[in-house]
Amino acid sequence: MSLSPTLLGGLFGDSAVDAVFSDQARLQAMLDVERALARAQVRCGVIPASALAPIEAACRADLYALPALSAATALAGNPAIPLVKALTAQVKANDAEAARWVHWGATSQDIIDTGAVLQLRTAVGHVQARLQVLCTALARLAEAERGTGLPGRTLLQQAVPVTFGLKAAGWLDALQRSQRRLDALAEDTLVLQFGGAAGTLASLQTRGLDVAEALAAELQLPLPALPWHTARDRIAELGSVFALLTGSLGKIASDIVLLMQSEVAEAFEPAGEGKGGSSAMPHKRNPVGCVAAIAAATRVPGLLSTLFSAMPQPHERAAGQWHAEWETVPEIVRLCGGSLAQVDMVVQGLQLDRARMRQHLDSHGGLLYAEAVAVTLGERIGKSAAHALVEQAAKQALAQSQHLRDVLAQTPEVTAQLSAAQLDALFAADSWRGMADTWIDRVLARG
Repeated sequence: MSLSPTLLGGLFGDSAVDAVFSDQARLQAMLDVERALARAQVRCGVIPASALAPIEAACRADLYALPALSAATALAGNPAIPLVKALTAQVKANDAEAARWVHWGATSQDIIDTGAVLQLRTAVGHVQARLQVLCTALARLAEAERGTGLPGRTLLQQAVPVTFGLKAAGWLDALQRSQRRLDALAEDTLVLQFGGAAGTLASLQTRGLDVAEALAAELQLPLPALPWHTARDRIAELGSVFALLTGSLGKIASDIVLLMQSEVAEAFEPAGEGKGGSSAMPHKRNPVGCVAAIAAATRVPGLLSTLFSAMPQPHERAAGQWHAEWETVPEIVRLCGGSLAQVDMVVQGLQLDRARMRQHLDSHGGLLYAEAVAVTLGERIGKSAAHALVEQAAKQALAQSQHLRDVLAQTPEVTAQLSAAQLDALFAADSWRGMADTWIDRVLARG
């Protein structure tokens, strides 16, 4: 059972990731921990083998009424307390002796945290798979468009020529770093939580470590050096990894939104029936996928601050800080998953107007090549003198609506150093690409 459809779910979420954090999935994850705990304790000889089958049979989420558990959670303070009571009752209905061994030696936080880790592990898998698809698409785009020139823009103003392939490679480079961060979560962040009432596992006496090792093996989770009930750096780190990915996706979306402006019109989200329209203006083609990704990148930092605020948790059990994580962490991951789905859709169907890009390279009278001229002249007359000379020529070109090439060709200080052919070469669209191809190759080599 997944989350019930919501009006905004399709815009800001991804169905596969959303389903991981449904109430039903949360309940089943906690029951999976209880089942694994029983198996581990039977393996270690801590509880009788006869208790295992009745406990396992009762660890199915569909056996429990979510509304009743929700109401009981409001009174108990966390969902594990009423769940353990309901689980015990379910087991007792079939085997009263087995019911004695439900949740043996564990505490509520063990079940809630480890259940959350199981959910997060599944969500990370979904995100990693989709992120790889997006990275593959960006790699193709970087390769295919390595020769497609367009204006580079700094402070939203045209600066110097770049290539669209380099822009795509920059997007890809950031996402590759997120891939490595996601991979690293499995080693030291998505780990077992099992410490009993206050982290000592004293209820299991000398068998605590044995059971912890067996439980980690059952759940295929790393066993940390000790329980981490109030050491929440792992949670803050996980939130940070997803926040960084969401921000990188927002950067891609922001670039495309700006390229899609009517006055620029160099790149476009894929079109579709009912996609990107306006209720008032029939001509509109709005960047809805990018807008959703930017919205996620805007929301997630505030959510992440909650996780950092919750880190200084007192003593061996938090009084509210831990509880603040329960809805915050899933929301960060869900927003990231939704943003990833939107950006993947946009990139897969991205439409480029290459002719428009070429037109814009010369749309401001060649001013994009001013740096190229200044650097070349600087080799002959010095950097400061060349910069001042070209700056003055640029001002004249703007004031008189002339092409910078023509103004420079009429400037004796320039023609004394550069021939007409040399000037023409400096204003060629492919003449000032610098290391763009090298950077693209370096990023693609890391894929």
